[in-house]
Amino acid sequence: MSDSIGRRLEKYTEKRPQEVLLVNVQMGDVEDQIAIFKGFSSSLMNPTASDPDVPVLPEEAKIISIDRLASPYNPAAPRYIQKDLTWENMQLLLLEVGL
Repeated sequence: MSDSIGRRLEKYTEKRPQEVLLVNVQMGDVEDQIAIFKGFSSSLMNPTASDPDVPVLPEEAKIISIDRLASPYNPAAPRYIQKDLTWENMQLLLLEVGL
């Protein structure tokens, strides 16, 4: 069974710990921004479950864009590596690291 999109993005940040991903998603009528860093995901706009087995990025979510930032993440002064990546662009980066 293949990993979920959220799990693949978490694994990406495990392989590239110098990066933080900010994932902008749409889930029905609700928008969310999810930060993924060193294998962990957290919603920046909605509550995040304390149970790590509860996915922060559900499979039905539509990815609007993904930003790659340099770690550590400072919301007041973010250091962007790449902005507004599509899911298709991100899949190429996942392949680069074997995901």
